[in-house]
Amino acid sequence: MSEQTAPVWPVTIIKGAPDPEVLADLKALAEAAAEADGNPPLSEQTWVTLRSEDPDNLLVLATYAAEEHSDPATASSLAGAAVILLPRGGEGVFELVVHPAYRNQGVGTGLVDELRRHTELPDLRAWSHGAHEGAARLAARFGFVPVRELWRMRLAHVPRLPDAVLPAGVKLRSFVPGQDEQAWLKANAAAFAHHPEQGALTLADLRARMAEPWFDPAGFLLAVREDDGELLGFHWTKVHPRTGTHPPIGEVYVVGVTPQAQGMGLGKALTVAGIKHLQAAGQSAIMLYVDADNEAAVALYRKLGFTRWDTDVMYAPADH
Repeated sequence: MSEQTAPVWPVTIIKGAPDPEVLADLKALAEAAAEADGNPPLSEQTWVTLRSEDPDNLLVLATYAAEEHSDPATASSLAGAAVILLPRGGEGVFELVVHPAYRNQGVGTGLVDELRRHTELPDLRAWSHGAHEGAARLAARFGFVPVRELWRMRLAHVPRLPDAVLPAGVKLRSFVPGQDEQAWLKANAAAFAHHPEQGALTLADLRARMAEPWFDPAGFLLAVREDDGELLGFHWTKVHPRTGTHPPIGEVYVVGVTPQAQGMGLGKALTVAGIKHLQAAGQSAIMLYVDADNEAAVALYRKLGFTRWDTDVMYAPADH
C-alpha cells in the first residue's frame, strides 16, 4: 500500500452503541465499499451488534473526511471505520472499511494504529471480506497472517436437484415464532458446538435476526421427529435484497444437524429442501458460506452444483 505522502486522519472513538447519525454514516460507507468491491465489508453479526440497544463489547473507530483533503462528492462522509467486537470469553474480532474515494491515503493504517493503542488485545483477529489485495498488504504491514478461509460458493445455473429424501420418521415443517426459539437454540448449539460464531448464538442474536426485513419463517425449515416433535436439524434460508447494481440472491444461510441425527443423510435432504424453497420463491442465483477446511460440506455442495465464488480471510497476529 503506497502511503508515503498520506495526510494525518483524525480518529473518533465510540464505545457502545453509535448514535443514529453515526449508524447512518456507517451504512453509507459500507454501501459505497460494497458497490465498489462486490463484497459487504461488515458481517451480519457486526450489524446486529451495531444495532443493539446497549452492546457492552462494541468499539467503533471512525475517520471523517476533512475538507482540506476530501473528495467534494463525499466531503461529509466517513473516510473509513473499524468496528471491533471485543471478546466475551472468546476471540476479539474487527473489520475495517475504507471509502473507495479515500483509499491509498493512509486511512486504513491510521485506523489500525489507533486500534492497537486502544484495545491492548494481542490476539485480536480481523476479517477481510473478499480477500482483497489491499487488506492483505495492510495485514502484512502490521504482522498479521491468514489463519482461516471462509469460502463463498454459488449455484448460478441450478441443475436438476435430487429429491429431498428424509429419514424414516422425520418430517419437515416451518419455524414458528414464539414457539421454536429455545428448541432451535439448543439444536444449533449442539450442531455447531465447535464453530467459533454460529454455535455461540444467543436468544438476543436470534431475535435480532428475526427482526430483520429479510426474515421469513416459511424459509426456516425444521426437521423434526414425527413421534415426539424433537428438533433434529434445520435449514434456515435467506434472500438478500437488491443493492445498487447487484440483483437479489438467495442464500443457504445455515444448515445444521444435531449429533444424534448425524449419519442419516439429513444434512443433504435439508440442503436440497432449502434450495428448492428458494427456487420456488423465484431465486435463480443461490449462494452460501462454508469453511474451506470443512471437506465434507464442500464435497456435498460441489455435488449439488456449487462452485467457489469468492473467499473471506481471517487474519491473526503472526506471533500469537
